Amino acid sequence: MQELKTKLKRINDILEREFGIPEREGNEDPLDSLIHTILSQNTNDTNSGKAYNNLTTNFRTWEDVLLVDTDEIAKAIRVGGLARQKSVTIKEVLRWVKNTYGKLNLDFICDMDTSEAIKLLTNLKGVGLKTANVMLCFACGKEVFPVDTHIFRTSKRLALVPSNASPDKAHEIMGQLFPEGKAYPLHVNMITFGRKICHAQKPRCRECPLIDYCVVWRDFIDGKAEKFLGYNTPYPKNFYS
Repeated sequence: MQELKTKLKRINDILEREFGIPEREGNEDPLDSLIHTILSQNTNDTNSGKAYNNLTTNFRTWEDVLLVDTDEIAKAIRVGGLARQKSVTIKEVLRWVKNTYGKLNLDFICDMDTSEAIKLLTNLKGVGLKTANVMLCFACGKEVFPVDTHIFRTSKRLALVPSNASPDKAHEIMGQLFPEGKAYPLHVNMITFGRKICHAQKPRCRECPLIDYCVVWRDFIDGKAEKFLGYNTPYPKNFYS
């Protein structure tokens, strides 16, 4: 474990030299953040942003959303994908908050112990570890490390987590490895790294600042890369740029 911690610290230092040290612009409202993160599931930032904007434009308050049928919610968020499923999740979350705490406000979660807050949130249907961690990181400034699709992919290529790790297992492992005080900047920089360089297909390996840590590249050079790490599909012939 210590070896992996040292490795991730070096990776963090390289990414900070490459992309800088991201700074928070201020914490988001916890309930707003939770709803926005639910909408971000299984879609990209552009579509989830449009879905959230549509929802908050069509309905002035979360009370208004709570009062309408899920079909109306689904219609507003359709651009984000999985609209029916997400509309049910949003309605159930809002109902739970109102019934349990008497008002549509989750500010108190930021004062909770992190592990207790994660347990509380993940007990809600449709709220997994990623959603809970994103909310706690961006709304509460907690030292948690959300693993999105880019981090899930790159953490396997960098052999920080096993190639067969599930998303929940990746959260568990990365949550123990990140350097103290670096959860937010490392999270943002690894996403930037995944978007700009370590693409799912045709990663820009010859420009990669982390190439020395990449087991996929090592296996490719050794002629042993028979399948894409973590996925049971053959390497495309043009996989590497």
